[in-house]
Amino acid sequence: MAVYLDHAATTPLTPGALAAYIGALGVVGNPSSIHSQGQQAKRMLEEAREAVAASLGAEPVEVVFTSGGTESINLGVKGLFWARQAGGAGDAGEAGDADARGGALAPRRQRILVPGGEHHATNDAVEWLVQYEGAVVEWLPVDSFGRLTPEVLDAALAGRSSQGADDVALVTFLWGNNEVGTIQPVAELAAVAAKHGVPVHVDAVSAYGYVPIDFDALGVAALSVSAHKIGGPVGVGALLLSRTAEVVPLIHGGGQQRGRSGTQDAAGAVAFAAAATEAVAQLPAFAAQVAELRDRLVAGIHTAVPSAVLRGDPSPDGRLPGNAHFTFPGCEGDSLLFVLDVAGFSVSTGSACQAGVPEVSHVLTAMGVPEQEARGALRMTLGHSSTEADVDALVAALPAAVERAARAGFADRVVA
Repeated sequence: MAVYLDHAATTPLTPGALAAYIGALGVVGNPSSIHSQGQQAKRMLEEAREAVAASLGAEPVEVVFTSGGTESINLGVKGLFWARQAGGAGDAGEAGDADARGGALAPRRQRILVPGGEHHATNDAVEWLVQYEGAVVEWLPVDSFGRLTPEVLDAALAGRSSQGADDVALVTFLWGNNEVGTIQPVAELAAVAAKHGVPVHVDAVSAYGYVPIDFDALGVAALSVSAHKIGGPVGVGALLLSRTAEVVPLIHGGGQQRGRSGTQDAAGAVAFAAAATEAVAQLPAFAAQVAELRDRLVAGIHTAVPSAVLRGDPSPDGRLPGNAHFTFPGCEGDSLLFVLDVAGFSVSTGSACQAGVPEVSHVLTAMGVPEQEARGALRMTLGHSSTEADVDALVAALPAAVERAARAGFADRVVA
């Protein structure tokens, strides 16, 4: 029996999204064409935009369809950064390029504030800006659960202001950590940044479909989501871009959307909308059901393997409903994953692997977890197809898997 417990990586297409996708794929027409078939495709696309917007508490004009979460994050981070240079309008009320006192260019805003433990899409985008665009990144400390506190963000922004340095381009942070599941105090962080007049990008890819999201009430500049995390297809996502925010595009040529050019994927958008509509309608019941399964899994692991350590916020309301992340002392996470995979369980270490060399999770490192402990990480994530039988089967298989992984020992080399 195959048991899939890696929904944070991707979750299966829902029947409704699959049916909508297949139906839309049969429609011929470029949404930018002015003939009747093109306009039919455009109607489908715009209706999908309205549905996705409604699922996120946004206006349709604020939805920019992308190829997925990674592109959305890159457009949000890089686009806001570029727009903020020389006084550009990364958010409402920003000055233009010229200083009113004499036409001189306003100071370049090159500093980006990023908590430790962000997704690689954010970290790599920021590091690219550092290498090629002269950005300066300030890594903000997180607590032992992986949470950025409003006090830390406020101190970082106030410290720059007290030095007379209006040099912060943006703040970016996860809504829910993709590895350990900790939920950030998003509204409080957004309010702190707003107080200092700094635009915010939120990576909500892992949170979408698991917690309520109201973009307009939040008041941030940009927010990234992806369809395949909520039962839609791979290859389509969205950047929500506030009416008052601007981004410099990553892709030029046609201007089909705010901040993004390229022929739009109408069929992908339709399937995304179907999944989004289902996700919002079912969210309260779904979140409660998945949280109950998560709690069953966490309790079962504690009983089956008493030495296992739950990582992330242990409180039920402080972590994503479907996330259970543990470290297993004396085990290499990759060895444990392999043993479980052979036994028919799909899970994740939550860490990257480059050229066959296990890499210690940067999330756990940012949380202060010692390297030797972090190497034993295993992430199990639940979704709409998960059952009690799946949870109980994994718990039953874990003790033997942990014993085998412990006998295998550690890899000789670990890249921190």
